[in-house]
Amino acid sequence: MQWLRERGLLELNRVGPGLRKIIENMGWLLVDRFVRMGMGLFVGVWVARYLGPAQFGSLNFALAFIALFTTATTLGLEGILVRELLHNPRDTDEMLGTTLALRTGGGLLSVALSIATVKFIQPHDQQALILVSILSFNLIFQAFDTIDSFFQSEVKSKITVWAKNLAFLLFAGIRVSLIHVRAPLWTFAASYAGEIAFGALFLTLGYRLSGGRIFAWRVSKARAMLLLKESWPVIFSGMAIMVYMRIDAVMLKVMQGDLAVGLYSAATRVSEVWYFIPTAIVSSVSPAIIRAKDDPTLFYGRLRKLFSMMTITACVIGAIVALASHAIIRTLYASSYSGAAPVLAVHVWASVFVFLGVAQSPWDLSKNLLSLSLYRTFSGAIINIVMNLYLIPRYSAMGAAIATVVSYAISSVFANALSARTRPIFFMQMKSFLPYRFWI
Repeated sequence: MQWLRERGLLELNRVGPGLRKIIENMGWLLVDRFVRMGMGLFVGVWVARYLGPAQFGSLNFALAFIALFTTATTLGLEGILVRELLHNPRDTDEMLGTTLALRTGGGLLSVALSIATVKFIQPHDQQALILVSILSFNLIFQAFDTIDSFFQSEVKSKITVWAKNLAFLLFAGIRVSLIHVRAPLWTFAASYAGEIAFGALFLTLGYRLSGGRIFAWRVSKARAMLLLKESWPVIFSGMAIMVYMRIDAVMLKVMQGDLAVGLYSAATRVSEVWYFIPTAIVSSVSPAIIRAKDDPTLFYGRLRKLFSMMTITACVIGAIVALASHAIIRTLYASSYSGAAPVLAVHVWASVFVFLGVAQSPWDLSKNLLSLSLYRTFSGAIINIVMNLYLIPRYSAMGAAIATVVSYAISSVFANALSARTRPIFFMQMKSFLPYRFWI
């Protein structure tokens, strides 16, 4: 923190009660990230070693496939609902009830679509159908994240963290127990569905204990139309992001089979574990950057230092993980996963562009350019799909890793060069690869 403050990226002086509450709330969110990343990697590796690459690939295909339908459940209402709850607190019960009804309807529709789609693309894979059918229940229970939006509006994420991590830790323990009793694959899918269901249950209990009453919620058709009218651009953006992040595993399954998905998933579990770092840093320094937008010298100076910090951090992580990829895979997984090492050595470099993309968010917010980020995300998703179609048949999991790195690079960095409004950011991102820039 002191290091960030000295470089003008973090301002902690004059911390009032409101800011103190926000910092405490952010702290709880970071605890959530650390618990899920740390324990998730530990138990996930344990599960991977038990299942073996092929069955681990089957499970990860089903998880990735279901993730593609998540946006149809959330309906892009997260941020919109939080904003409306802040601006119209008197309508809280109506907004929460209407949102829950919309998301439940979207979840039920998504269940039907996911099962029908997997039967269409994998007509002879009974195991995939069973796993997707079990995990599709996630899409219904995720509707209760409506309560999470309420807690966000009240700056009470502590309750959400307790509720979801209690469910996470409970079912992490259940997955370890399943390994000990040598349970079949479908039970692990059921444990992931159970985690989401119990997370919804604990959220509901937390809401009740905090004084809320779900039975007081009400549904308004007019409110539903207003919410959907605002959320449709976010729905498309969310779909693009999900395709961007999860289509690799689905395409690998269809083109190369479960083994390729298992090796790719083992590699991405390690390379993506670092993605919480840019979010944590940017959420801390964004206020100081946005506050300086009326002073161009200070504003651009802080942005430049943020980009440099992100590039240096991501390159250090990339270099260490790439050089030690064989040792990391050999230590974490069984010898049957040795093919994941070169995939990890390539895929980890996507973190450089992920870090730079997240660091751009203060600029997008201060310049009101969020619509351009939607276009960049769509372009990245399309490029990823096209490259996967060409590279996966030739290089299997390695082809998917290359496609990911290239598509992230284009959407997070090089696409900025195409618009006059984002070209200054592109030049700052390019200059961040010169280490001396950080110190001047």
